[in-house]
Amino acid sequence: MLRALALVLTLLAVALAAPSAAADRPLTLLISIDGFRADYLDRGVTPVLSRLAEAGARGAMRPSFPSKTFPNHYTLVTGLRPDRNGIVENNMEDPAIPGVTFRMSNRDAVRDRRWWDGAEPIWVTAEKAGIPTAPYFWPGAEAAIHGVRPRYWVKFDMDTPNAARVDQVLAWLDLPPAKRPRFATLYFDTVDTAGHDYGPESAEVNAAVAGVDAQIGRLIEALEARGLAANLVVVADHGMAALSEARKAYMDDILPKAAYRSLAGGAFMTIYPAKGREAEVDRALIAAHEHFQCWRKAEMPGRFRYGRNPRVAPYFCLAQTGWALTTRNYRPSNPERGAHGFDPASAEMAAVFIAQGPAFRAGVRLADFNNVSVYPLLARLVGVAARPNDGELADVAPALK
Repeated sequence: MLRALALVLTLLAVALAAPSAAADRPLTLLISIDGFRADYLDRGVTPVLSRLAEAGARGAMRPSFPSKTFPNHYTLVTGLRPDRNGIVENNMEDPAIPGVTFRMSNRDAVRDRRWWDGAEPIWVTAEKAGIPTAPYFWPGAEAAIHGVRPRYWVKFDMDTPNAARVDQVLAWLDLPPAKRPRFATLYFDTVDTAGHDYGPESAEVNAAVAGVDAQIGRLIEALEARGLAANLVVVADHGMAALSEARKAYMDDILPKAAYRSLAGGAFMTIYPAKGREAEVDRALIAAHEHFQCWRKAEMPGRFRYGRNPRVAPYFCLAQTGWALTTRNYRPSNPERGAHGFDPASAEMAAVFIAQGPAFRAGVRLADFNNVSVYPLLARLVGVAARPNDGELADVAPALK
């Protein structure tokens, strides 16, 4: 009798301690502020985000390599580094998809699941579990990844005002409870654009940061007015480093343009040798250079965890942080004053992380961590089993109640 009673009490304790069903959990809202460097939070222009950080947790995240937009957004929602999730760059090619160059501007490629099927984003896992999702303007959300689409999504339009983006997410949250998303995302790109155009130390960046902060404040007020509890996770894909006309390295000073082609320039260049000129390209690149270094893809530094995916270019040349790799005939109408894509260990590449809501403790300052660890946190909040990933829940566990 006593043994049976003990068993009942043990089972009851386990049931009480177990996570609630996904349907009973608060909304999980993942907000990306593209290009929001971790230290922007200390500029005195973010009253809303600063209050969120005080009422929850904050930290600085190291982006995955390369520190670009599409690779890191997909890393955040899959927990796999770009070399493993398949989105290895903003601009890439795949031997299995001949004749196509993946670019952010190539709408057909962005919607083609073959580019994304190397990983399973959190919204696909949630939809498989019957949890409605609404990833708004998140890279990958327009494709039927593994044959599964999110319940709600819209075609990316960079010209959509930030207020309209907030309004769309609120419209989804106004749906009846059975149809309402339990996981949603928001994406703001104005801070990144200002960083590129004017540089990270500019008044324009501060104004863009303040503008996004105000929209997040409006979102929080609307959630409170609706009585909707939410766990908010605010992230960025990367930071931003200042550029200068005096800090440029020219690829055509060491290699004739006819000897190669490249899909990227700036913080790094991806190099594809012309047929018959492979040895010439190899000799020129694999040598000592001022302000940049090149590697064969199979010999990338181990800390980058990059170079095994077939989509990675044969050669990768990385500029010193704050320098730009370019060619002498490249004359943009609006020269960049800020860039990302540099070594993720650079302080300028650190990305913001804030988490606040019913699941989080207040006043927590996390040690710097890798952004792959956001994914297991999201899985925990949404109430789904995390897929195999490169992250560690322990990196963010001190923030959790």
